[in-house]
Amino acid sequence: MTSAVHAFEPTKIVRSKGIGKEPADPLPRLLDQLVARADGMTTVEQATSRPWASALFDGRRHLVRLRISGVDFASRAAAFTQGIGEAEWTLPGHFVADISVDLSQPDAEGVMLHLSALTIQDW
Repeated sequence: MTSAVHAFEPTKIVRSKGIGKEPADPLPRLLDQLVARADGMTTVEQATSRPWASALFDGRRHLVRLRISGVDFASRAAAFTQGIGEAEWTLPGHFVADISVDLSQPDAEGVMLHLSALTIQDW
């Protein structure tokens, strides 16, 4: 399980590096940008990444559970999800081919968002 607190400077978060000729996993940078988009008390509850390939492309499939909390969590969650599929992401060596919110689970303290994303290696 992976957790991240956005209060840290982006330079303090551990970045994965590629092994050999493999490019770095874009998940840490994507998590930074997701947390920044949520704008406030946000925690990455779980994040996984696995290789993905088609006949023409190589990439990674990512699953993320993000908790948005705080007094204004409902409006921040709505702003976060609106237009997420068309949002611009900065991932050196990769681009986001698809991203979506698959499930939204509100409770008294916040909302848990289940996201899936596909990043493709940019050649």
